[in-house]
Amino acid sequence: MSNSISNSTPAEHNPSNLRAEVDKLIAEGAFDLSARRLAELWRRDPASGTASFVTSRLEELREKTRDKLGNTLALTKFKLAILRSFTVEPIVPLLRAEAFAYGIDLEVHVGDFNTFVQDMLDSQSTLYRFAPNAVVLAVRADQAAPELWRDFADLAPEVAQQAAERVVRGYEQWIGAFRKHSQAALIIHSLERPSSPSLGVLDDQSEAGQSGLIRQINRELRRITAGFHGVYVLDYDALVARHGSEHWHDERKWLTARLPIAASHLLHMAREWMHFIVPLSGRTAKVLVVDLDNTLWGGVIGEDGMTGIKVGSEYPGAAYQALHRALLDLSRKGILLAVCSKNNLDDAMEALEKHPGMLLRPKHFAAVRINWTDKAQNLREIAQELNVGIDALAFLDDNPFEREQVRAALPEVTVIDLGKNPLEYASAVRNCAAFERLTLSSEDQQRTEIYAAQKQRAGAEQNFQSKEDFFRFLEQEAELEPVSNLTLARIAQLTQKTNQFNLTTRRYTEPQIAEMAKQPEWHIFSIRVRDRFGDHGLVGVAITHDEGEQCEVDTFLLSCRVIGRTVETALLAHLAESAAQRGRKRLVGWFLPTKKNAPARDFYPQHGFERQEANGTGSLWAMDLKSSTLRSPDWIKLKVATSLRHGN
Repeated sequence: MSNSISNSTPAEHNPSNLRAEVDKLIAEGAFDLSARRLAELWRRDPASGTASFVTSRLEELREKTRDKLGNTLALTKFKLAILRSFTVEPIVPLLRAEAFAYGIDLEVHVGDFNTFVQDMLDSQSTLYRFAPNAVVLAVRADQAAPELWRDFADLAPEVAQQAAERVVRGYEQWIGAFRKHSQAALIIHSLERPSSPSLGVLDDQSEAGQSGLIRQINRELRRITAGFHGVYVLDYDALVARHGSEHWHDERKWLTARLPIAASHLLHMAREWMHFIVPLSGRTAKVLVVDLDNTLWGGVIGEDGMTGIKVGSEYPGAAYQALHRALLDLSRKGILLAVCSKNNLDDAMEALEKHPGMLLRPKHFAAVRINWTDKAQNLREIAQELNVGIDALAFLDDNPFEREQVRAALPEVTVIDLGKNPLEYASAVRNCAAFERLTLSSEDQQRTEIYAAQKQRAGAEQNFQSKEDFFRFLEQEAELEPVSNLTLARIAQLTQKTNQFNLTTRRYTEPQIAEMAKQPEWHIFSIRVRDRFGDHGLVGVAITHDEGEQCEVDTFLLSCRVIGRTVETALLAHLAESAAQRGRKRLVGWFLPTKKNAPARDFYPQHGFERQEANGTGSLWAMDLKSSTLRSPDWIKLKVATSLRHGN
């Protein structure tokens, strides 16, 4: 519920005062709080000068905390290389500041001007020595397709077509070479169409025109990238169009400094890159928790009643319906929705269930908290109910007081700022990079239904006296299968997003998993689980590596949905059995503790492993496969793919 609180900036939180406070906190050694204030400064004043201040203070924090930075500030380290045909240096501080606001410590390497081809083809180039997590290939159309851009009016149709085909072959060659030398993600700018084609309105009368051929190149780019794991297209043409071509470009800067983007749009370029960097770094939100009054509808249901709140197809209610559509789109990408509202339960539920203007209904929400309790506490309960970390939550509320309270109490939560105009609410959600996904699995598309079934399981469990009786009642079936083209994206996604039951928390991209699968000494297992309430989908991954007489568990993880249902025992039992079949005598594995994987801490000792060594990073455990009595629970019907039964 929204209170009437001014949205004006308190004096102590204006940019100049925040800068002074950041410096004071750093001097006092309050590094965590100084980082929070630094992020707040960026939210309030996302400008080039602020970006320089943020990046300089981030360097200072890194120096003062040194290797403790990751633990102290909970930042995810990420290395980005930018290959370019134009000046990008002024964008880099903006990009690093924006990344910091998402909890990412971004290291950026900028390739030399117009050397992108050499950098991609040469395995010894500075690009590959930098060993990036991701690479942006930002090439202007006038550099990638100079004949089509500058000389199109002089070209015969067949010559223009041949020029377009040469451009496509060039990209295909570059991408192929890159993938041979690196498993990093590759983000390729599409080519921008000219705002004033050479032949004027005649150009749009044929797909063989200047704009049509560039569209053809962009379609071919999407076809090419679809053939490679971890290669993505950034629709640069659409980005320019959204902001207006005439406003986006700065011709004087292009001619004098080879910087084609106007100063006012440099941040938009940085934020577009962030829409790829955030999901690649794993800093995404899994749940969006929304307020009701003046957020999902206009007005206060407890005061205005069903007939007084504003939500519908006409203004002003249409603004709220636009937000509903944005939330439904998130749900289709596998992001769970939840409600957290200070309200009378009956009033709010009546609006959700019966108001004709509501596109969102109770069935769309995986968890609901409608009460007068502190919202931070409600968010904790929602995270617990959905079995996700606090950092997996995003929070949407029109009330700046509630947003700041949540930020103070739960800094891990992604809090989305809303302005005073409800017409901007939908775009605020759509522009949040924490909701981006680069792949979409069947589990993502069915996530709301999967959590509804989870509620049924939790209710049924209350009727049983023993865990074993409940497990038998569930009639669990587990299917073990190797990695395939159909499961590769989901397996990589689980390594990137699973935090709680994850023994080593090693993150892998699709190309890395695909490369691993080619090596005969590496074995990649996935487990899919269903029971009487429904299909959990693909919920577990194990990766092992044979060396000599032992098999080492590199990765062992399970989705939070099946933790504690003994699926983990079934998976581990199969790892032991398959390793023994391949002639290994020992199964070993590290447990590497993090802030989030405490549920997996005792997994190895509970299953008969003995500790071999311990150091500052973790502990190594081992099991003698000859004397092992580890077996899959008999209440799980285990189906093993033929290729796995043969030890492949």
